[in-house]
Amino acid sequence: MNPTGWSRLYAAAFGALLLAAGGKASLVALDAAYPPDLAKAHDLSPVVRAQDGEILRVFPTADGKIRLPAEVAAIDPGFLALLVRTEDKRFWRHGGVDPLAVARAVGQAVAAGRIVSGASTLTMQVARLLEPRPRTLRAKAVEAFRAWQLERRFDKREILALYLTLAPYGGRIEGVHAASLAWFGKPPARLSTAEAALLATLPQAPERLRPDRHPEAAAAARDRVLARAGLPTLVLPPVPTRLRAWPMTAPHLARRLAPAGEAVTTLNAELQRRVQDLARQGAATTHPKASAAVLVVETATRAVRAYVGGADFFAAARNGQVDMAAAARSPGSTLKPLVYGLAFEFGLAHPETLVLDAPVRFGGYRPRNFDGRFHGEVTLRRALQLSLNVPAVKLLHRVGPAVFVERLARHGVDVQFPGGDWPGLAIALGGAGLTLEDLVRLYAALGDDGRAAPLAYLAEERALRASEPLFGAAARAQVADVLLGAPRPPSALGTDGIAFKTGTSYGYRDAWAVGFDGRHTVGVWVGRPDGTPLPDASGFRTAAPLLFRVFARLPAAPLTPRAPEAAPPALAQLAPRAAGPAEAEPEVAFPQDGAELRLADLPPVLPLEASGGRRPLTWLVDGRPVATDSLGRRGLWRPSGAGFAEIVVVDAAGRRDAVRVRLGERLSGDLPVGRLGAE
Repeated sequence: MNPTGWSRLYAAAFGALLLAAGGKASLVALDAAYPPDLAKAHDLSPVVRAQDGEILRVFPTADGKIRLPAEVAAIDPGFLALLVRTEDKRFWRHGGVDPLAVARAVGQAVAAGRIVSGASTLTMQVARLLEPRPRTLRAKAVEAFRAWQLERRFDKREILALYLTLAPYGGRIEGVHAASLAWFGKPPARLSTAEAALLATLPQAPERLRPDRHPEAAAAARDRVLARAGLPTLVLPPVPTRLRAWPMTAPHLARRLAPAGEAVTTLNAELQRRVQDLARQGAATTHPKASAAVLVVETATRAVRAYVGGADFFAAARNGQVDMAAAARSPGSTLKPLVYGLAFEFGLAHPETLVLDAPVRFGGYRPRNFDGRFHGEVTLRRALQLSLNVPAVKLLHRVGPAVFVERLARHGVDVQFPGGDWPGLAIALGGAGLTLEDLVRLYAALGDDGRAAPLAYLAEERALRASEPLFGAAARAQVADVLLGAPRPPSALGTDGIAFKTGTSYGYRDAWAVGFDGRHTVGVWVGRPDGTPLPDASGFRTAAPLLFRVFARLPAAPLTPRAPEAAPPALAQLAPRAAGPAEAEPEVAFPQDGAELRLADLPPVLPLEASGGRRPLTWLVDGRPVATDSLGRRGLWRPSGAGFAEIVVVDAAGRRDAVRVRLGERLSGDLPVGRLGAE
């Protein structure tokens, strides 16, 4: 026997004698002074899971390993029996060091003149895996002591779980859970007898027995384990000759969550895969460098069931790793339903109100329709269904861009403007930046209770609802009823019961479609992440077909249209309402009471908006009159600095309303978005 072999054998014997001869008091003192280092057992691969527990993505540990925790109850009992029989027959009876195994090993070595078998127990192997050391006499003694310490702290099943978490299985794979997934593509609860035998023997020589590099050696070792257990070895499947790819489902969301340990999401794994395939197909038929993002949300809970941030995570040509679900882009015409909803809420219009779609100028701004034509006198219902631009801008002019943006901001939706500009009428057509997530939030509010709650990504999250809806139930019902009748692309015929809106940003850079039925809200973006135009792509032609293909994969839940309230007499054009004795009292609509205005974001002259009241209106800030516009409807205030301000509006009948706001400092960032929405 060579000297190294004898030293190992004597080390094991020395360790056993150390524990047998050492006084209990001295061992306890050493245990308290030098506790085992369990850090490696807690250094596990971050894992993101679907709602049913299926692994969506695994990240390596800091030392580059794929190390997953093992639970004895979730592992095939046949594998556990083979492992104990192969590695440590008296595991359940000894106290960390097996004196009988040491005596047997010494006797065999003396008789054969060489080491025939070792005496290292599973507990000693755990000690070595936790704190690797060179194979020396001193190291063996330390392992024996550490094994005794582990047995003091943990029961046998916990020690077995530690071994099954740390054992090496070739390459960067550690632990039976990772090994079972990597070699067989299944969890360790579903191992066959042959698979269990291979995993029982691999840790003995993980590199020399790697099936993908040394299949003959791996198969022979597996067969020896089966033979020693008295199990048949005649007809066995070949060992796997390649490692399976680790799951990469929902890679953008998984990267975004990047848990320190384990994150259980709200995603439906099967639906996620289907939607990823649809997004990949949609991008492939659009352009070689196009990408697509899709969100599927359960409307009532705001739980995200599918999250696709890009068409192909690994496609460099498509900038696949850019998460377009969270990127701010020009939303095109997708904000129009919200503008209409506020106009309906304020009583400024009704779906059957007539509006003149004709050339119009707002200062230097002259909106045009997507098709370049004007349609004359149409109802607002028809104007929204055809996504006409002029009526939407007219409505926003009545509502007030600042009022509109403030209403969204109050519900946590951050509309971004190029260079920190103040919101203007172009926002109705996409002259701002918004994310697909925020659009889906807004449409989920339309399809539910009107509250733009944040989306829920983690299973333990609960949607946080705003204190008040974006607008009331009647206005929501009117908008939903209009969107149910929007023209559908030819490929979506027969898809009744889905309210939706499309949008195309300026220069054909972004194609959008967002919709909801009675159960789900779905949002789609198609375009190039680098902002290059796609002249043949539009919301109607490109994004809407993908939207309806996604809805086709969801359980049918047609939205039941609610009968709109009786329409008032049709108005030839949108015009200021006549004031009369029954006119509503004036109310400051912007800014809201208690609002905090950021000086860095404000224009030199801040428009003050009001609803109700008999014109003309008088505005005062801190008791001093401020100028009004030419129609006497809005106050024009020049803020002088940070601090609190009281804003009062008084109508021609002497009725008043007041709000108190705070002005503070804050820097504003830039966002490259299109100048105007195209559709």
